[in-house]
Amino acid sequence: MRILATGGAGYVGSHCLRRLAGAGHHVVALDDLSEGNVAAAEGLPLVRADVRDRAAVAAALREHRIDAVAHFAALISVPASITDPRAYWSVNLGGTHALLDAMVEVGVKRLVCSSTAAVYDHAAAMPLSERSTLAPATPYGSSKLAMEHLVRDYAVAYGLATTCLRYFNAAGAEGDGSHGEARRVESHVVPLMLEFALGKRAAFKVFGTDWPTPDGSCIRDFVSLDDLADAHALALAAAKPGEPAVYNLGTGQGTSVLEMVAAAETVIGRPLGVTHAERRPGDPPVLVADSSAIREALGWRPTLGIDEILRAAWAWHARHPEGYGTWSRASA
Repeated sequence: MRILATGGAGYVGSHCLRRLAGAGHHVVALDDLSEGNVAAAEGLPLVRADVRDRAAVAAALREHRIDAVAHFAALISVPASITDPRAYWSVNLGGTHALLDAMVEVGVKRLVCSSTAAVYDHAAAMPLSERSTLAPATPYGSSKLAMEHLVRDYAVAYGLATTCLRYFNAAGAEGDGSHGEARRVESHVVPLMLEFALGKRAAFKVFGTDWPTPDGSCIRDFVSLDDLADAHALALAAAKPGEPAVYNLGTGQGTSVLEMVAAAETVIGRPLGVTHAERRPGDPPVLVADSSAIREALGWRPTLGIDEILRAAWAWHARHPEGYGTWSRASA
């Protein structure tokens, strides 16, 4: 297939593109480089464009004779979505709308979208399945759920073959340490912890130590980049026109923040001090996936656990303490 990835110079998007290219697909990244980095897409064809620019997206689809789209472009910080919801609705919903219109215009019929566990009611029983109650607690989750509804409606109306993949906690890096997680403003636990270990941060904060969990810290379901990439490849191949699908992507195994710290100490080889901080708005105490639906439908099973995730992430951060070093912005 000839695959265009929106947000293809970002953390998950660039990794998935490299895996798809390695499997023999022709891949193209589309990114405005506001959060993505040109170095993350090294060796990949890169179109500099905003996903909200329907004409630019349509031109890229035509020029590269695209068969399928992997849609990663989004704003993803839960805390930032609370303070600036306008940006989240503009990019996460508006960008998807522009992309879908471009696909219909050009005649591209196949789409896989990055969604999130933030669409669920976090008070629901764990693990969360696709049948669990949908009740986003933040603008980030609300904008992603609206995106899913829009994708579903276009799939049914225009015969698109679509799949939305609800990530739980994506983590890790390339196994050889060549590419990994690097953002202008970081909010994810693994990079924050490892940057602290390298002396790049003054503290590593554990947000809340009185959650209703065994050790008082939040529990999350961490899924590796390699396993995410495999799910995207399966979803692109299996999607059926007019039959939109939605699947969770997680391991079904919860790891607390303090357990993650202990595992990182083993990988790094020395203890890490932590700073206890107040709970953050929008954080649920436990977030764990039931991914049996995608296992039964597509045969997807996660293969990498916390130790492998942390070893790959540490290899990236230790070799690239400044991330990609520089940020490249698209022209105004």
